[in-house]
Amino acid sequence: MEHARIVVAGASGLIGRALVRSLRADGHEVVRLVRREPGAADEIRWDPRGGRVDLPECDAVVNLAGAGVGNRPWTRAYKEEIRASRVLGTLALARAIAALEPRPRVFVNGSAVGYYGDTGQRAVDEDAPAGEGFLPSVCVEWEAAAAPAQEAGVRTAFVRTGLVVARGGGAWGRLFPLFKAGLGTRFGDGGQYWSYVSLHDEVAAIRHLLDRDDLSGPFNVTAPEPLTNREITAAMGRVLHRPAVLAVPAPVLRTVLGDMAGEVLGSTRVLPMRLLESGFVFAFPGIEDTIRAALD
Repeated sequence: MEHARIVVAGASGLIGRALVRSLRADGHEVVRLVRREPGAADEIRWDPRGGRVDLPECDAVVNLAGAGVGNRPWTRAYKEEIRASRVLGTLALARAIAALEPRPRVFVNGSAVGYYGDTGQRAVDEDAPAGEGFLPSVCVEWEAAAAPAQEAGVRTAFVRTGLVVARGGGAWGRLFPLFKAGLGTRFGDGGQYWSYVSLHDEVAAIRHLLDRDDLSGPFNVTAPEPLTNREITAAMGRVLHRPAVLAVPAPVLRTVLGDMAGEVLGSTRVLPMRLLESGFVFAFPGIEDTIRAALD
């Protein structure tokens, strides 16, 4: 995609900021959707809950908007915020895309490996069905909300993202300071699988989906070899020279985190088969290189 105009929702988040920098560095025009009063020429206000968005003519739309899953305890109200911020925002964008003339070439919409739920020791790819529980149900609704764009003939791809390894936010943004302080720990028995991806590869995968006219549907964006929490904890200790000797027992996590503990203790062993089959090459396929990249 050359010199395109790309609209990005969720541009202020960890992935959104990195994506906007990458696109602009290559000469693309980026329009950012914001929920506040616009403060710059490249911003347009939208109301995802109210379903109001005035999309400009554009070549592509990327939707990364949504309340942070790990930002607050999962009260009933916050679980509703997690769901509504994704489903209603996606629906608003999909309807606006369908109403545009000419329509964008592609709609890349966020999703997550939470779609699969707890897979235990079983590895899954994009052909696996949705799991059971809160996050799988959110992901199913999130992806279904893009239907108006798909029905209008717009190529639509879903980015089922794993745990993004970065210092600037997300789960790893909280882990790095703990390990540097010598307080690194595994969760529960550490045998649960974590499907991770470097921020660099996350952005590269989104751009891959933007550029390739033959790619649509769900894509797992995770490193090729998911590892257990125990293996990742050990790798963090090696790279940061802070061996992790602590462990937080599962009952303590359930007491402290409530419903969210299931996501920390659950095992999600996800493989990026469709991405690999499309020819995508991970710059950081291994955990130690991924951690080092986040520290650069």
